[in-house]
Amino acid sequence: MNSERVVRRGVLAIAFAGLLAGGTYAQSQDPTPQQQDIQNDKKDIRNDKKDLAKDRVDRNADQRDINHDKRDLSKDRADRNADQRDINHDRRDLNKDRAERNADQRDINHDKAQLARDDKNFGANSAQAQADRKDLHADRVDRNKDQRDINHDRRDLNKDRAERNADQRDINHDKKDLAKDRNQDQKDINKDKKDLHKDRKDLRRDKRGH
Repeated sequence: MNSERVVRRGVLAIAFAGLLAGGTYAQSQDPTPQQQDIQNDKKDIRNDKKDLAKDRVDRNADQRDINHDKRDLSKDRADRNADQRDINHDRRDLNKDRAERNADQRDINHDKAQLARDDKNFGANSAQAQADRKDLHADRVDRNKDQRDINHDRRDLNKDRAERNADQRDINHDKKDLAKDRNQDQKDINKDKKDLHKDRKDLRRDKRGH
């Protein structure tokens, strides 16, 4: 009788131990929804940290681009300002040459009138008429030289304006690149920080069980 009772107790103990082991095994195989949430939250946090690290690397690379763009921007501004100084100088030269050309033209007109009077009064071969023709020729030479200077100044002015406009386009392009690189990466970093904060909050809540 005693031995039968011992055997029965042994069988019950083995069965109970089996049940416990089976429950533990099932629990390890099938995590509860809370455990699943916690695992998912941890995975999200790991991914967020990776994204954040990647965005910071991108931001640092873009910061180098920004520094390069700033140097380009500074150089382009210096070039644009130098071109503007050249334009101002060309305008002064052009105005000066035009004034000289106009003065020469007035001298030519005066010499023509004087020559006509001297031809009429003293004859075409007179000393006065010859002197007038010499003055007229000299004034025409001066007037033609001033016109060449004006044409040269116009070419310089147009060239400097084209360079100034090209530099201004470079400046505008550098400004756009600067804003784009800086703003987009900062947005990505801010978004990843928000995601990380949210996922950590979810993890704390899931650990508390509500």
